[in-house]
Amino acid sequence: MKKDYRFPNEIRELIIDALPQYLSVSGEEPDIKYTFIPMGHSKALQPDAMLVSGIRGSGKSFWWAVLQSEKHRQVLAHLLSKSNIGEDTKVSSGFGVRATDTKDDPDKYILNQLLKKSFDPQQIWRCVVLLQVIKDTPEGQSLYVSAWPDKVQWVVDNPQKVAELLYNADQGLDRAGVYHLILFDALDRTADDWPTMINITRGLFQVLLEFRAYRRIRPKAFVRPDHIDDERVFSFPDSSKVRSQKVELRWPRTELYGMLWQYLANEPNQGEIFREGCQKILDQSWEKYGGVWTVPENMRINEETQREIFHSITGPWMGKDSRRGLPYTWLPNHLGDTTEQVSPRSFLSAIRKAAEDAPRSGYKYAIYYESIKKGVQDASQIRVEEMQEDYLWIDKLMRKLSGLTVPCSIEEITRRWKESNILKTLKSEIADAEVKLPPKHLDEGANGIMQDIESLGIFKIMTDKRVNIPDVYRVGYGLGRKGGIKAVARE
Repeated sequence: MKKDYRFPNEIRELIIDALPQYLSVSGEEPDIKYTFIPMGHSKALQPDAMLVSGIRGSGKSFWWAVLQSEKHRQVLAHLLSKSNIGEDTKVSSGFGVRATDTKDDPDKYILNQLLKKSFDPQQIWRCVVLLQVIKDTPEGQSLYVSAWPDKVQWVVDNPQKVAELLYNADQGLDRAGVYHLILFDALDRTADDWPTMINITRGLFQVLLEFRAYRRIRPKAFVRPDHIDDERVFSFPDSSKVRSQKVELRWPRTELYGMLWQYLANEPNQGEIFREGCQKILDQSWEKYGGVWTVPENMRINEETQREIFHSITGPWMGKDSRRGLPYTWLPNHLGDTTEQVSPRSFLSAIRKAAEDAPRSGYKYAIYYESIKKGVQDASQIRVEEMQEDYLWIDKLMRKLSGLTVPCSIEEITRRWKESNILKTLKSEIADAEVKLPPKHLDEGANGIMQDIESLGIFKIMTDKRVNIPDVYRVGYGLGRKGGIKAVARE
């Protein structure tokens, strides 16, 4: 093993070409070359994992799209040991980010119409599952062309027939030895207010519980943590059976770097630079399946190996010596939220931005350590924009804190909010329907707002009761920290 091995400067161009500027959440089918499966995610992809939770950017919509692709399922079946997923698995969408024919699954406006007609959300989602399962049968075709109120009403009026249709479909799937997954994603887009969305989500979870009794019909819901942190979504009998099956999408450090290797190795024009370089470092060969280079096991799980590869690109330190930290650990540490969860989008965007920064004259490695800090600044801005898309109210509150240095007292934060009268402004905007999905605890004042922001991984209340903010949010929101990465100036 060559201790002083360094990747050539061409690795910078490879990183820029291989890594996307911004990972899409549109639900479109991902490029199969960049479909990396963290070991912790493999359980979430199995049919029996009916409830899958993950922060924004953790992969919920990604897997929702991957599972609907036959060629992706073929790769999954190859890569996952003891997998119950294969190319012959039937997969349908029940709700998600991608636009579909509303005859297949209802959009937000249809859901709102059905609720106004006093339909039970559980019956609405039962109807969606039934429709997907029997769509190719004569009964299914008849139901398919009906308007949604008529579809749901038929399900309500014909419980015995519905039970027969589902039982027969399940038996047919069992004889064939295949599963039928009905996938639900982007539940935050089902409604514009929390009470309605909680009602809709609870109905879906009741359906998840109901279909535990079937052998092969498997509805699967991808949800955000703040949805299932609300006890109201589990306020039905035996809800613990749904909650206990929850699988969380997390990205440990080894998986983040494994994903990076997947992108670099499969870049069509220059990926060979990376594969050959790793072979020189590790004396290990790459394997190809279905046109995709798969990351060698040692490069997936061995942190020492991963560190050696990454430091062959960045150099060993985040400064002139080891006192500033090691790039391999420093980068993910500065991209995590208060629960130490890192979004793969943040990780890849930080590395891409670092590669785009002009190389330093005389520096021996391809990426300069100060460039990595700029990458974190860029990733923080992206993370802030993502939060703004999901929670319009957060940016209004955080703007009032710009210029603060953290850690700071709770009183300093609440004083700024009080002086700006922002809570009263928020309530007014909510009344005028300008703010959708507002803070859950707004009626409890500043303390309630603090609780909401803390639950999203932005605020961390320390043991001395001061508030700290991780860099992935602090930098983008324009707050300072002594000796920390410089905050981004806000307009």
